[in-house]
Amino acid sequence: MGLSASSPAAAAACPEQERKANGCPMHMKAPEKESGAPTHQERAYEYVACPVKSGASQGEDDIDPSNMMPPPNQLPSPDQPFPLSTVREESSIPRAHSDKKWVYPSEQMFWNAMLKKGWRWKDDDITSEDMTNIIKIHNQNNEQAWKEILKWEALHAVECPCGPTLMRFGGKAKEYSPRARIRSWMGYELPFDRHDWIVDRCGKEVRYVIDYYDGGEVDKNYQFTILDVRPALDSLSAVWDRMKVAWWRWTS
Repeated sequence: MGLSASSPAAAAACPEQERKANGCPMHMKAPEKESGAPTHQERAYEYVACPVKSGASQGEDDIDPSNMMPPPNQLPSPDQPFPLSTVREESSIPRAHSDKKWVYPSEQMFWNAMLKKGWRWKDDDITSEDMTNIIKIHNQNNEQAWKEILKWEALHAVECPCGPTLMRFGGKAKEYSPRARIRSWMGYELPFDRHDWIVDRCGKEVRYVIDYYDGGEVDKNYQFTILDVRPALDSLSAVWDRMKVAWWRWTS
């Protein structure tokens, strides 16, 4: 389904919405490498994480509650070993209460935010190419997560013709979902991260749970994560959606 609000019907259903541009909805970490020297893309796994996660104690007054990110900082840090890009890419994800979209952090912003979290670059052999790959992997995984949410939201195209918008999000890496725990009891791996994304469905707040699993090698589109995206079981509507989709998958 589309996200355009250009038609009269969509415009009536979707008022203008306010937003900021500090988006970073993704946490990632490095998968284990069995053998051989890692490539730049594989080494980049280690650092691809939203620099501030939900519950961070440092500078809480400065953290944007919608994305748990500190204020943008585009200035080079002291002793930074190489220059980093300050270019920010606009996502395809519309931000709630605005007519604009979420904007991903630049390489410099990501670097500075990681330092604020406590990371020390001198302890790691990181290059400018690694930082470029970090941003590309980070952005691509967020785009894929939003595409998966849109598939679920297609079930509600009639009640929300303009499509959903993203209100806020937060990382819960160690708060495994019941589904992830049940899978682990069955012998499957636990996800390396979890996010909760809060979506505005034309005035109705809907929570999605996203579990991130290691999918192996990075592909040419900088995608490697296997995403398990579904509406949280906190409403009758979400339960019904999951029952319908489960039946379709079982019978298809």
